[in-house]
Amino acid sequence: MPIVQNLIADVFGSHIGKYSERLKVTQGEAVLAQAPLLHLESVTITSKGVSISADAIRACAERGIPIHFLSGTGTAYASLYSSGLIGTVLTRRAQLEAYHTRRGCELAFAFAYGKIQNQATLLKYAAKYRKEKEPETYQEVRRLIAEVLDHLAELEGLVVVARHDNLFIDEVREQLMSVEGRAAQRYWQGIRHLLPPDYPWPGRQGRGARDPFNSALNYGYGILYGQIERAIVLAGLDPYGGFIHTDRPGKPSLVLDLIEEFRAPVVDRTMLGLVNKKAALERDEQGYLTDKTRRQLASKVLERLESTEAYEGKRHTLRGIIQMQARQMAAYLRGERPEYLAFQASW
Repeated sequence: MPIVQNLIADVFGSHIGKYSERLKVTQGEAVLAQAPLLHLESVTITSKGVSISADAIRACAERGIPIHFLSGTGTAYASLYSSGLIGTVLTRRAQLEAYHTRRGCELAFAFAYGKIQNQATLLKYAAKYRKEKEPETYQEVRRLIAEVLDHLAELEGLVVVARHDNLFIDEVREQLMSVEGRAAQRYWQGIRHLLPPDYPWPGRQGRGARDPFNSALNYGYGILYGQIERAIVLAGLDPYGGFIHTDRPGKPSLVLDLIEEFRAPVVDRTMLGLVNKKAALERDEQGYLTDKTRRQLASKVLERLESTEAYEGKRHTLRGIIQMQARQMAAYLRGERPEYLAFQASW
């Protein structure tokens, strides 16, 4: 039986059950997918009408395997974890205390730095293939890269001021998000130039988007969200205690903070590659991605997470890097590390 690290149930009317030391997804007598528990790292349910047995839930809980639930558009609406994974009191106390200290502010700056830097890196990576064949596009994207990096320099200036004046996150959030938002505008302008010339794209839209590219991005972020949340929980952190994103009941602020470092290198790069390779992003009559397309997108994002990047002098999978970043964050919050460094992708 092949090794399956991420089991996906995406067929209406299917059932996830435990059989010996493996999980099976079945529909009637047909076996749609199966995975040995030994290597399984996550279960993701992406369709309505999927059932799961108590035995399967218990097997996952005992092995620390999260079960994620996504809507058809990629919105994560629930996750199941073993209750023992949240019994990390010292780490969570340190996390909550950091909000009103310089540590919380430094973390927020690091998340924003990683996001902007990785956006610029992706534009560089994609533009280099157009230098010879599309010189005008190449020059325009290089101009936008420079503007993204200008905002990175602006962020660095804000860091200097915050450190000098001993400011906390509530005192700099508005400026921080302004810098981040303006950098994102230039980034998405660059992405537009890197899509096929005749590709129908209205610009970046989040929840509720119906065009193929935005729908694919949003669904990909949903898959990545589960990986980020899992890493945070396994590191002993509270997914709801963020720093850049404000507190709100039911809002997983820390997941939304940490995911920013990985959106561009994991999801944006994957979807940009698919579109430029003419992959069909099929939609149904209501404008939603079809089951076949969602299955393909999930597979590609999970495949990207298994690719390697340079990290602290060695090469690790992106999935492993996400976990190491979460642990680095936890150690920093507990005072065991002098700083938290954002992940910077290579190009």
